[in-house]
Amino acid sequence: MVQSKSSQTLALGSLAVALFVLALKIAAWQLTGAVALYSDAMESFVNVAGALLAWIAIRIADRPADKSHPFGHHKAENLSAIAEGSLIVLAAVLILQEAGGAIFSPDLERLGPLGLAVNAVAMVINLVWARVLITAGTRRRSPALSANGRHLMTDVWTSAGVLVGLVLVLLTGWALLDPLIALLVAVNILYEGWKVIFSSAGDLMDSAAHDSDHQVIENAVRSSCHGALQVHDLRTRRAGKVLFIEFHLVVATEMTVGAAHEICDAIEAEIAVHLPEARTTIHVEPDDMLETSGLAPELGNGR
Repeated sequence: MVQSKSSQTLALGSLAVALFVLALKIAAWQLTGAVALYSDAMESFVNVAGALLAWIAIRIADRPADKSHPFGHHKAENLSAIAEGSLIVLAAVLILQEAGGAIFSPDLERLGPLGLAVNAVAMVINLVWARVLITAGTRRRSPALSANGRHLMTDVWTSAGVLVGLVLVLLTGWALLDPLIALLVAVNILYEGWKVIFSSAGDLMDSAAHDSDHQVIENAVRSSCHGALQVHDLRTRRAGKVLFIEFHLVVATEMTVGAAHEICDAIEAEIAVHLPEARTTIHVEPDDMLETSGLAPELGNGR
């Protein structure tokens, strides 16, 4: 519960940071009239919507399982990430529209260092908060926080590119660079939106655990299933920050139910040490169900 409250606090923090950064970027755009800064502000507008969606999704995902949702509400975070990815794509379309018109009539008479400085401050704030979210999202295995953090990092690189480009405009006087920079920003945002949507859609389709997690599961099973004969048909699926694991555990036919249950408890405890958000289901079978391939207990391991 402490961790879930912390995730909700981070999501609320993201909303506050996104609103403040958006205000700064709108101010920078108004000061300069630069289409490239308009594109940067539009991406921050998406950040605000994404932060709000992430906060709502985390609150829903933290609800306990109920009769209608016996496996929990964890995929709310994936839905949130897909919604944010869709908003990113929409922002890119709006930027393309604005930049397309500006190509034929570039106007940067108001461009100056003050507007660029305001945008630079917003970029630094985003950089710091993005690292906080990515670190927290990875530790908590939260798609909503991770998606928000990755998008903020894209925003940081966008801002950096925009600032460099507009400095070149000031030095060279080539106003056409402004809408061209905005077009490049839009293409980058489209790519980021696609990545966010694709990644979260995979989890909605019950994608398997990442290779690194799968190896952790196998190692945990091997080191804790002493007394069993084999583990086979290991399957995993992701749902939000939760990883569902199931497999068949083969034991000697004469083993008591109590003894088999102790092995199951030991396996579940070992997996939980490495993957606290895992939900493990084990199907116990007699030794005539041995498969030609599967996981065997580590030699020399004892309980």
